[in-house]
Amino acid sequence: MDKVKNLDNIQNIYMVGIKGVGMTALVEILKSQGKKISGSDEAEPFFTDQILNKLKIKVYEGFSKNNLKHKRKVDLVIHSTAYNKENNEELQVAGEKGFPVMSYPEVLGLLFNSKIGIAVCGTHGKTTTTAMLALVMKDAGLDPTAQIGSKVKQLDSSVLIGGSDYMLIEADEYQNKLAHYNPKMAILTNLDFDHPDYFEDFEKYKEVFKKFVRKIPANGTLVVWGESASTLEVAIEAKCKVIVYGFFSKKFDDGSEKFGANEMMIHDIREKFEQAGNKKIEFVFVPEKLKLKIPGRHNLLNATGSWALAKSLGILEEKAIESLVNFEGTARRMEKIGERKGAIVMDDYAHHPEEVKASLEALKEKYPKRNLICVFHPHTFTRTKALFSDFAQSFSKADEVIVLDIYGSAREKQGGVNSEELVDKMKMYHEDVLHLATLDDAYEDLKDRVGSKDLVVTMGAGNVCELASRLAS
Repeated sequence: MDKVKNLDNIQNIYMVGIKGVGMTALVEILKSQGKKISGSDEAEPFFTDQILNKLKIKVYEGFSKNNLKHKRKVDLVIHSTAYNKENNEELQVAGEKGFPVMSYPEVLGLLFNSKIGIAVCGTHGKTTTTAMLALVMKDAGLDPTAQIGSKVKQLDSSVLIGGSDYMLIEADEYQNKLAHYNPKMAILTNLDFDHPDYFEDFEKYKEVFKKFVRKIPANGTLVVWGESASTLEVAIEAKCKVIVYGFFSKKFDDGSEKFGANEMMIHDIREKFEQAGNKKIEFVFVPEKLKLKIPGRHNLLNATGSWALAKSLGILEEKAIESLVNFEGTARRMEKIGERKGAIVMDDYAHHPEEVKASLEALKEKYPKRNLICVFHPHTFTRTKALFSDFAQSFSKADEVIVLDIYGSAREKQGGVNSEELVDKMKMYHEDVLHLATLDDAYEDLKDRVGSKDLVVTMGAGNVCELASRLAS
């Protein structure tokens, strides 16, 4: 069966893995276009259930051949990349019945590539940066459609449905989903090796970003964080105008750091781009006016990247800064869940060593007098094993660390490393580290002993957020 070329004549859609964040966002966009949608997923609660119920989407709890077997007309079956014919019986039936089948990134690509597409990519900060830019564009009256990887507090949704030709997406690199998107403009936030279950090494990882930025047309724009050799290595591949942003800090002999233009760094970057044949380069510095509600140096960079892209869209600086200063954050990104006996309880999605460090530094900066307790849920065996030593050294800003058993993905059940080994390694760098196997174990440890001097943050890409909700209830 040939792939669908556009969605104009597609009316009846069935979605396998419909409860995923990206899939549910796609439901909202397709539903706004008048499509009739139903789907299936695991028979367990998801936070997206509320959205699907509100949209009156028929969701089959559990995968079964019978869900599709008796359907006479399905114009398109869309599946999460977690599922395929080998591991999902519904996709087997779809193939037997001759229904057109496409993956989530393929369909998102169809929508995105028909618009003035703006993509936010990078290892970290994609969700926050996409959310920031979506609100800046919305407040400026550009009326974009936006797909964001988490619920934005000011939208109460992970989707913005707009009427203009602008479409903004959080572009995930995993499984090279970037291959499906042809951006007119893009932001590259940062680059650190990740997803070792898919990418052989850092060079292979960087290559998908290089191919991605090469697709930006000559009259497009790439906005890139300029204080990283890896992001600049990728950005040099672009044929379009490049806007480089950052603090451009300068270290002094006494160890202090001054923020401001390091003229030598600026000169070196410009020279590298000119040698590569690209003279369309300009620099943007973190504005002093950026006094954000959300903490952290990394969020100042996220905001600056958003502002730089907004600037290229013709949005006035003062208007963009106003939107960014009012930004309230997204779910699972240093989100305050509540309190327990005076202890602040927060949740964060950090699941990579660099994210862990950035989040803990930001929390310690905002709450310097609190005893910072981090409950970390390692995400996937391959990532934990590949970045083992980096993880062990990432928790210096936490006063106490509790490490739970590794949360395997849909593709992993075990994998050559465990949390006990990680804790042993962490003890070389941290005095107070404890291994507790489950969320229940962590709850029992914390429920009675935390108090007004504490800050508890649950951290990871799995379901550790359930512990935060339980502690704060």
